[in-house]
Amino acid sequence: MGESSKIAWTDHTFNPWWGCAKVSAGCANCYAATLAHRLGYSDGGTKKHALWGPGGRRRFFSDEHWQQPRRWNAKAEREGVRQRVFCGSMCDVFETLPGAHPDRDATRFARRKLWALVYNTPRLDWQLLTKRPQNIAIHAPYDVLVRNIWLGTTVENQEAADERIPHLLRIPARVRFLSVEPMTGPVNLKAWIDSRPLPDEQADRFHAPLHWVIVGCESGPRARTMDLDWVRSLRDQCVEAGVPFFFKQAMIADKLVRMPELDGRAWDQVPRP
Repeated sequence: MGESSKIAWTDHTFNPWWGCAKVSAGCANCYAATLAHRLGYSDGGTKKHALWGPGGRRRFFSDEHWQQPRRWNAKAEREGVRQRVFCGSMCDVFETLPGAHPDRDATRFARRKLWALVYNTPRLDWQLLTKRPQNIAIHAPYDVLVRNIWLGTTVENQEAADERIPHLLRIPARVRFLSVEPMTGPVNLKAWIDSRPLPDEQADRFHAPLHWVIVGCESGPRARTMDLDWVRSLRDQCVEAGVPFFFKQAMIADKLVRMPELDGRAWDQVPRP
């Protein structure tokens, strides 16, 4: 996992560890938990312990695993390009484990190791996606955030948007983005992406607006339905505010379609920081 990602909006994936405690309704059918279970990381599985759920452990990796991004960075430098790395497809980098958790110290060490790696791979744009944006300032150093990190939060519905977006917008980053996936209800972002200036008394409320919105349906046998009108509404909000919009996937005629067309065209916009 990592060299060439199947995720349409990135080039590579990297995980400092595997495992996460589910935090919201959007996690109900977590693809990462399903994959880990399939590989034996579940109660009674061949790997002897679960990575998800109460008391779940974490899976850590060798030094060879940590060398991959350095090779991607060297290749990007040789070719004179930038590469995007989605960091955290199988974990949440900003999860805080409770004090009694046996992997608490190991995750803290891995996170510090990650920041050094990010800092020393300047040709890579690191896309960090979290459902815990309130923890970002606790765990991430400022000099790394403003260097080459794209910082995102998942907002599966309006409740999640209202709760998480204000936390995200208070954090400095080269790019701030939303992953509206799995989209389980309509989402109105006009309070955050409206291009009109804020009143003077609110001018310093946020560092900067949102820069990117990704949308996709849930997949798998228990997938919840996504209404295309919800997607259209969000697309229209982004177009009006000049925010790049990326429509990743949808169920069409009972089939999962990657990069589907919406009203006659595919939406694969990506910001240029």
